[in-house]
Amino acid sequence: QVQLVESGGGLVQPGGSLRLSCSASGRTFSRKAMGWFRQAPGKEREFVAAITWTLVSTYYSDYSDSVKGRFTISRDNAKNTLYLQMNSLKCEDTAVYYCAARDSRIGSRRLNEFDYWGQGTQVTVSA
Repeated sequence: QVQLVESGGGLVQPGGSLRLSCSASGRTFSRKAMGWFRQAPGKEREFVAAITWTLVSTYYSDYSDSVKGRFTISRDNAKNTLYLQMNSLKCEDTAVYYCAARDSRIGSRRLNEFDYWGQGTQVTVSA
C-alpha cells in the first residue's frame, strides 16, 4: 500500500504562510492524482486542492473556492513529494491537513475516491 507522510504544519499568525509537504512511497507516484483535504474542529473533512494531468501528462490543479488564489498545490515526481503552499492564511484555515492519493490520473474532490491518506498535520492560524 502507498504510504503518505505529511509535514510542515505549525502555528502562524493571520496573513502568514506555511508550506506543507507529503512524501509518498511506491513506484507509481507520477500515475496518481493527489490532493489535500482539511478538517477543522467540529467540522467534516473538506476538499482543499488537487493536482492531476491530461492524457498527455500535462498537470492541472483544482482548488476549493475558500483557498483559491491563496494556496498552490504542486508535486515533484522525482522526489515523490506533494506540496501545498499556503499564503495569506486566515483563522478559518485552522485545521488538520491531510494528503491523499488515488489510483487514477484524474483528479477528484470526493473523499471516497481517494485510496491513500496521510496521518494529517496540524495547521493553526491565530493572532
